[in-house]
Formats: sequence, C-alpha cells, structure tokens
Amino acid sequence: MADLVERMIGAARLDVKIYEEVEADTNATGQAMAVVVISSVAAGLGAFRIGPFGIARSAIAALAGWFIWAFLTYFIGTRILSEPQTSADLGQLLRTTGFSSSPGVLRILEILPLIGGLISLLVPIWMLVAMVVAVRQALDYRSTGRAFGVCFVGWVVYIIVSVMLFSLLGIRPRM
Repeated sequence: MADLVERMIGAARLDVKIYEEVEADTNATGQAMAVVVISSVAAGLGAFRIGPFGIARSAIAALAGWFIWAFLTYFIGTRILSEPQTSADLGQLLRTTGFSSSPGVLRILEILPLIGGLISLLVPIWMLVAMVVAVRQALDYRSTGRAFGVCFVGWVVYIIVSVMLFSLLGIRPRM
C-alpha cells in the first residue's frame, strides 16, 4: 500500500495516476477517510474557530458530507450523465473524492495574517479542480466537462438537501 503522504501530494498535484491508483486500491478507503478528516481539521484550525469539541464535530460533518457528495456523484455520474464506458462503484468514488480533499490541508495556513485570505480563496478552487479530476478518473469519462457537470449537479443537489435537512432540524447553518 502506497504511503498516505505520497498519495496526498500526488492527488494535490492532480496526478491522474494517483487517482487511478486509489480508485483501484480497495484498501485505500481508510486513507481517503483520513484525508477528509485531516483536511477538515486543518480548515478548522486555520479559521481558529475550533476547540476540542469543534474538531470532533468538524471531522464528523466532513465525513458525512464526503459520503453524501460521493453518493450523489456516483448516482448522477453512473445513472444520469454516464458515458458508454462508465463503470464505477461507490467505493471508487469515495476513494478518489476523499483524496481530492488533499489540497485542503493548506487551509491551516488561513490563520496567517497576510496570506490567509488568499489561501481561503484559492484552496477551495484547487479542491474543486481536484474533485473534477477524481470524478473523471473514477467514472472513466473522456470529457473533463462532463466530470465538471457531474460535480456541479451534485453540489447543487447537496446544497438543496443540506438546506432542507437544516430546516427540518431547526438548525441555522453558519455562512
């Protein structure tokens, strides 16, 4: 099994070989989960709004969000916007999209006075690009545009479901 840090660096570099590797490695799901948690904790620490309870809450929310978005991406990408060669299972999407969170580790640097704002702007864009690469590889798409479309549709559905869930639970989401 490849080293977690090496895979994270490769994923952040948008190295398609790394995404293909984690897609095929059924033992990498735990590593993908670790990447999501590490990225989430880095974001919380970078925003300096996390205490011990906040770290646990942030990690749980990140894992739930990752699973939901991976499921939505799987469903949309294999049922609605599939290509003839599209073949994937939920585990493949969980692994590749988990590793697409790798650039999020840099969100810990948001705490820095002069560059924190720039980092908080650029890293999410980098993560989105990594997500598109992850989806393209996991779903065996020929088109990056189709992968972007799947990510976009999944994101819109995710937001709608989240707002409805927050409303039903009487929770006001932080913006």
